[in-house]
Amino acid sequence: MQIFPFIVVAWILAVGLYGIVTSRHLVHLIICLAVVQSSTYVLLLGVGYKAGAAAPFFSDIPRSTPAVDPVVQALALTDVVVEAAVSALLLALAVQAHKRFGTLDPEDLRQLQG
Repeated sequence: MQIFPFIVVAWILAVGLYGIVTSRHLVHLIICLAVVQSSTYVLLLGVGYKAGAAAPFFSDIPRSTPAVDPVVQALALTDVVVEAAVSALLLALAVQAHKRFGTLDPEDLRQLQG
């Protein structure tokens, strides 16, 4: 098992979390959230990777050949779709906040608190 993918995951996660914590703009915050979620793609693919294994197409390889886990790849594709939907929803909310309040600074949106 290689450790390099997990180091990359930790680095991408740290960069995204730093961006979320220091963000002063809603669009920047949404992009940083997408960066954090992209670390999960690398994590899933790092977990499902096998050194020397073939792609999970079983029609043209012998049964004894090791193959990469296709379930993890399917989960990564599902994660991409979920991330796209979440980003689209958050961007739509940011557009509505800008239309209503005229700003995208989270500190200026204190009026939204109950």
